[in-house]
Parts: sequence; C-alpha cells; structure tokens
Amino acid sequence: MTAQPIEADVAPAAWLKAALAPRKRVMTLAAGLVIADVIPAVGFAAGLALAVGALPRGMEAAVPGAALAVAALIARGLLTQCAVVVGARAARAVKGDIRRQALNGALNGRLSDAEAMTATHEGVEALDGHVSRFLPARLAAGVSPLLLIAAAAVVSPFTAGILIFTLLPFVLGMALTGMAAGAESRRQFQAMERLSGLFLDRVRALPAVLAFQAEARQTAVIAHASDNLARRTGRVLKVAFLSSAVLEFFSALAVALVAVYCGFNLLKLLPFPAPDELSLTQAFFLLALAPEVYAPMRRLSAAYHDRQAAESAVPALRRLIEAPEARPSRPPAPAAAPAVAFRGVSVAYEPGAPVLKDFDLEIAPGAIVALVGPSGSGKSSLLHLFLGLAPLSEGEVEVGEARLSQRPDLTHWIGWAGQAPVVVPGSLADNIALAWRGAPMARIMEAAACAGLPSDLAVDLDRPIDERGGGLSGGERRRLGLARAFLKPAPLLLLDEPTANLDAEAEAALLPVIRAAAQGRTTLIATHSEAVAAMADVVVRL
Repeated sequence: MTAQPIEADVAPAAWLKAALAPRKRVMTLAAGLVIADVIPAVGFAAGLALAVGALPRGMEAAVPGAALAVAALIARGLLTQCAVVVGARAARAVKGDIRRQALNGALNGRLSDAEAMTATHEGVEALDGHVSRFLPARLAAGVSPLLLIAAAAVVSPFTAGILIFTLLPFVLGMALTGMAAGAESRRQFQAMERLSGLFLDRVRALPAVLAFQAEARQTAVIAHASDNLARRTGRVLKVAFLSSAVLEFFSALAVALVAVYCGFNLLKLLPFPAPDELSLTQAFFLLALAPEVYAPMRRLSAAYHDRQAAESAVPALRRLIEAPEARPSRPPAPAAAPAVAFRGVSVAYEPGAPVLKDFDLEIAPGAIVALVGPSGSGKSSLLHLFLGLAPLSEGEVEVGEARLSQRPDLTHWIGWAGQAPVVVPGSLADNIALAWRGAPMARIMEAAACAGLPSDLAVDLDRPIDERGGGLSGGERRRLGLARAFLKPAPLLLLDEPTANLDAEAEAALLPVIRAAAQGRTTLIATHSEAVAAMADVVVRL
C-alpha cells in the first residue's frame, strides 16, 4: 500500500490523514474497541451503586450488584487488551507502509544521508504512538464522554448539565497546552535531526579526525549538540507535565462539584430547590460515573504528545517520500571506444579547496592513459568523475557524445576496478559476475584467468566467500576487481592502482594482461607505478 499523493503545501495533519488512509479500517476498529469501553464503565458504576444501595438489606442483597461490577471489570480488561493489540497491529502496518516508501526515497538519493537516516528511523517510529494511542483516544474523547453523560442524564439531568459545563474549560486547557507542546516537539525533532547528521558525518570522517588529533574538539561538538537535544526534550516534558496538571485540576474540580451536589441533595441541604430527588443508589452511580466522563479526555491528553511527535516528523518524511526522483539520463553505450576530453576541469569536495583545477586533456579513442602523481593529486578523483562519485565543480568532461555536466548515468559504459572491491556473500564466480549478470561461465573463467586468480579455476570459482571477503587474500581481492573489469564488455576501462601491493614479478606478469584487456577500449589508469606508466600510450603527471 502507498500513501495517497497530496499537494506539497498541505498541513502535517492532512498529510498524515492521507498517508494513513490505506489502513483506515484497522485503525477504526481500534478506536471502536476504545469507545466500547463505555459499556463496562457504565456497568461497573451501576453494579457498584446497586451493591452499596443494597448493603442496608444485608450482604446477600449486595451480591448481584457486586457480581455485575466484577463482570464489568473483566470485560473492561479484555476490551482494553484487544484495543492495545489492534492498535499495535495498525501502527505496525502503517510504519511498514511509510518505511518502504521512505527507504525507496533514501535509496534514490532524494535527501542527504543524515536526513534520510533520521526520517526512516526516528520519523517512522514517531508514527507508532500517533496510530496506536492518539487516534483511538481522539475518537473516543469525542464520543465516549457524551455517551457517559447521556447515561448520567437518565438518572439526573442536572448532574449531566454539570458535567457538560465542566467539559468546556477542560477542552480549552487541552487546546492551549497542545499548541505549546506542538512547537516544542518540532524543535526537538529538528535537534535530533541535526545530532544524527553530525554523528554520521563524524563517523565517516573518523580516520581524518584521528589523523589530525581532533578527538577532543569533535567530542565537544557532539556533546554540545547532545545537550541541545536534551534541553529540547526537557522542554517537551515540561509542557507535557503542565498539561497533565491543568487537566487533572479541572477533572478533580468537576468530580468535586458532582460530589457536592449529590451529597447536599441526599441531605436535603441544597440552597436552591432540588431539580431532582436522588436516592443513595442513584447518587453513588453518578459519583462512580463522573470520573469516567473525563477518563477519555485524560487518555487523549496523555497521548497528545504522540500526535505532536508524528506531525514534527512529517516534513522530513514528506521531503523523502514526495521529492521527485532524480533519474539521470542513460545514453546508449557506443559500439566502439569513445574519445574523452577534459576541458578546464576542477574538482572540489569543499568550496574554495579544489583537489584539481583547470585540468585539460584530450584522449584518443582506444588509448591507454596513465595518471601518475603523489597521493592527493587528484588521480582517483578524475576516475570518480565518470562514476558520479566526485563533483564536477568547473569545466566539462566529454565522453563520446555524452557530457558529464549533464550528469548522465554511464555505469553501463564503464569497466571499473577500484582499490577496495566490494565483496558479497556467494562463490568467487558469483562475485566476478557482478560486473555482468548472466555472463557465460567460459567468459567468467577467462576473466579470472586474465586477472591472475588461482589456476585451478574449475574448483576455485566455487569457493565460498562471505561478506567480509573471508577466503580471499589481499592480492586475490584486488585481482577480483580486475576480473570484473575485464569481464564487462564496456568501451571505457577505469583502473585505480591495479598493481598496488603486488611484488615486481606479479606486477610484470599483470601488465600484458592489462594491455590485452584494454584492446578496443579507452583506458584510464591511476597509478604510482612507473612500470604501468611505461606501458601506457599517454602519461599525465599531476
């Protein structure tokens, strides 16, 4: 199921209503079970009143009323348990629907990693209380008090009038505290989003933090953000406690008014003509029923924070789910090796700090180009431009008819071997075939042999490998990446340090293989090796 599409300027409450609409039936059932609690509540008050009213006639006369009260308590417990189970099931279904949509948006890169992480976890979890507690409580708060007041009106219309009159300040107090809680909840979610992004960025940059000995400074930054979140959470709790205190005051005041009226009515001491004459049984029924009138409102007040938390999460969820998916163009791969041209190219991961500036280079179709230079000179960044992993800050890169400034998807053009090949659980053959799904086994064996993987391929290609690369040495893992690049029938070959960590003999054996694999392809190799540079048609020193 998917959320119904709505306009971007719709309020959070309306967006939630549209998003939860597919699960409306199960949520209505949960609310119905909460409202059904009125029946055993009236039954308990009636049974207790009958038992107390019959006590002057002896204990035996009070047994039927006591039995009714006990039966009502049992029924009430069963209804409450059923409501909790159904509410939790509705919340689980809603969270599953929203999380699938949020993950789809996250995988399509619609938000930054930090925003996506916060939305898919904290944002989706914020819907739990809204669905399982607040929505049933809201419907019950609008219906249950009126049903209970109607039951009280059968016995004493004047008492019913007192209950209706005291509901007005109760509702007003809820509205005022609810608005304050909403503002604080939004600030708390924003603080949580900032802390999540900060923590994720620092974990990613942990090697750099350790290298520059900035642990103390970054710890202080994270501690400051954590303290800010703690302060925001404290303010939310402060408003919640204030709300509860105000509502409990009005609830106690209302029950006290009913108690005073019933007591003075029984004693015939009312300062005005009694609008109705109450017996002990009737008075006790009204006294037992009065707190129940406000119980649904108190439950709604306790769950009101869940609504504010859910609405605070809506902006992040909406941006993640409804943002237009960025679908880069996917031009068809050329039949022959393409020409490549770098024109005034600059690569800057941070503003004002380019790792490469004003780089120009013309590469003929089918040429082998070695990019040589010290670490940090931008060799890998140039290769990453083709994969969309590095920003093209200035200039243009032309690959055949494609322009990288237009951000096309050229992954099907490229055979890639990086410095840290990804390994997935499966056999060695499965890992090589990641570059070309459905490749014939003969081609897989040929690519593995060219990359220098073990000679007993008939046995070794079935070797199991776990997600950590267990079963592969460091050199074999590097050769696995080369085998993938060799296997893929791509017109553009990109190799990042293909002979790193190899001894001179192994490197010399691999060079003719790279030369053979580069036939018919335009090849760029980032390397520190002078032997690889000697093999290339063009050497560019950065």
